[in-house]
Amino acid sequence: MATQLADAGTKQGSGPSSSWWALVFLALAQFMVVLDGTIVNLALPRLQIEMAISDSTRSWVVTAYALAFGAFLLLGGRIADFWGRKRTFIVAAAGFAVASLLGGIAQQPWELIGARALQGVFAALLAPAALALLTVAFPGGKDRGTAFAIFGSITGVGAAVGVLLGGFLTEHASWRWCFFVNVPIAAIALAGVWSLVSESKAQGSTKYDWPGVVLAALGLGSLVYGFTNAEHGWDAPEAWGFIAAGVVLMALFVLVEATVKHPLLPLRVATERNRGAAFLASFLSGAVLIGGILFINFYIQIVLGFAPFLAGLASLPMTVALIITAGVVAKNLPKLGAKIPTAAGPVFMAAAMLWLTQVSAEGLYLVNMLPALLLLGVGLGMVFVPMQNLALFGVDKDDSGVASALVNASQQIGGSLGIALFSTIAAAAGGVSLAALSDGYAKVFVWAAGVAILIAPIALLLINIDRKKFTGTDGDAPIVHLG
Repeated sequence: MATQLADAGTKQGSGPSSSWWALVFLALAQFMVVLDGTIVNLALPRLQIEMAISDSTRSWVVTAYALAFGAFLLLGGRIADFWGRKRTFIVAAAGFAVASLLGGIAQQPWELIGARALQGVFAALLAPAALALLTVAFPGGKDRGTAFAIFGSITGVGAAVGVLLGGFLTEHASWRWCFFVNVPIAAIALAGVWSLVSESKAQGSTKYDWPGVVLAALGLGSLVYGFTNAEHGWDAPEAWGFIAAGVVLMALFVLVEATVKHPLLPLRVATERNRGAAFLASFLSGAVLIGGILFINFYIQIVLGFAPFLAGLASLPMTVALIITAGVVAKNLPKLGAKIPTAAGPVFMAAAMLWLTQVSAEGLYLVNMLPALLLLGVGLGMVFVPMQNLALFGVDKDDSGVASALVNASQQIGGSLGIALFSTIAAAAGGVSLAALSDGYAKVFVWAAGVAILIAPIALLLINIDRKKFTGTDGDAPIVHLG
């Protein structure tokens, strides 16, 4: 039965292993999307000098991608459902490659920022299409757990490798290769999905909820922009003003979705308690992962004095721990169920952040950083595997794209909030000496521990699902029914 289910979303006659090959190319696309959220971070200083970009404009190289990605994710999920998930994936992968090429050859700041925004738009199409296609290829059974473990670990791996690769390319080639590297990745992913994956799309009404589209894009975009600007101070109008506007717009969005006939986001997708737990876990883990990694790298580079590539290399233990843990959790998910790893993982994440509060100007990587990175990788691996499964548990076949988008959107908003919150805390510590910076980072890690541990009670209170039905091992129909 596992083989039969696993092959459901791949082309007929392509063999029982085709789903696993499809996973390789789908995971590669997800890797690229996550990679681009961090790959330019270590390149910013050199990029700023070469292109004569001001300090105020520099942040837009990062913000433009996050803003477009967060604003259009829900629409991207619905386009994938209605227009076709494979078709959306192919167009988005090609568009992402073109946008990356434009970024690599940019000569003016506005060209570079525009290319980053264009990358974000295509990423908002690519990410939900990839995850929805994964549910087609692996609709149930033990294979699905393994596939989702691999795919789920890509988020942590991509973020960490983005820093490593960005440092290497900037130090040994050019910052422009942080963009050029996407072209072959996108081409390989596109070719693989084109040849291996069959088309799937919603069978019901394909009418778009345009009021919902506008409200979601403006609301999510306003939240991302507000949180991004909050790193310069929460009292700034461009911070709290846009955050407040985003909250109001999203409240109106929920109201519209509850009343329109063909909603952009059917509320049943988000309000089912188990999926709701997954989206909340995605939001909070995004804050810890994206925001936490940023300040871990600040400490490694600025205080410990590691060069860009060496700083990226120093974060690899977390990636290795995440991959190993994700594999172990996936293998034992039928026995464990979703609640145990989702509740236990945050304890490891919080312990990692509390360990990091010991950082100082005289700190040592092996003492202050390595144990924490290993703990963080274990915690993230425990959360990501069941989280990805829960997010699509029992979802209607016509809603898989938008459910996939909601996972990414929640993580993107969480990451933006984490960076903003932690940047404000670090800045409030004051001072530019290594001791003062270390004190600021230590305060950041205390807050990050608090954010991480919130996932545990959410898992304990909201996750209530039969572990056999969750993993598709009870002999019944698979958990996700996709056409």
